[in-house]
Amino acid sequence: AVVIRYIAMFVTLLGTWFIVQTYFDQKWKVISLRSWLGEAPAGLWTRHKCGNQNSCPPNYFAFKIISGAANVVGPSICFEDTIFMSSVKNNIGRGLNIVLVNGTTGQFLKMGTFDMYSGDINKLDVFLQGIKDGTIVLTASYDDPATKMNDKVRAHFVELGSNHVKKLGFRDNWVFLGAKGMKSKSPFEEHIKNDEKTNKYSGWPELLEMEGCTPRKMD
Repeated sequence: AVVIRYIAMFVTLLGTWFIVQTYFDQKWKVISLRSWLGEAPAGLWTRHKCGNQNSCPPNYFAFKIISGAANVVGPSICFEDTIFMSSVKNNIGRGLNIVLVNGTTGQFLKMGTFDMYSGDINKLDVFLQGIKDGTIVLTASYDDPATKMNDKVRAHFVELGSNHVKKLGFRDNWVFLGAKGMKSKSPFEEHIKNDEKTNKYSGWPELLEMEGCTPRKMD
């Protein structure tokens, strides 16, 4: 029995040694390959909030907004490393997807989806009217953002800092971050027209992805 116990111990130690050798050998190969490609050594990789390329300075919030792709892949809205809306969460819809956060604390306030093809535009009008000063507004389009759009609703978005909502049309793609009480146009907005000559998908333009850092409201 003692001999069998020693044999079992020897086999276990031999197996452990083999696994450790294999692991470190593979790890060395990965590090070597990354170094050869001119990338940062293992252990120095940093993940930024929302998966963005860069981190944000103090008193700034990180965000990423991705529009929908045609009528197949839904949009995504991330703020301070929290994904508030996405297809995975199953809380997005055709039209406009909007998230509201407190511009001072970054606290989530409210979200909503508004069908801009066959929905009730008055629901969006009421939603936008209820936004309080200092609120950050993140918006992502999906499928069609503008069939039901009217001048009153466009004026609300202009007040939030939008420069492109006036020309937003059928099946355009649009991502936007603005705020209630802005005194100038928002720098965070992208818009691409639905044009059969340039569309990436049949009947729809390519998706839009926008990331960045928005300043915290300090006063």
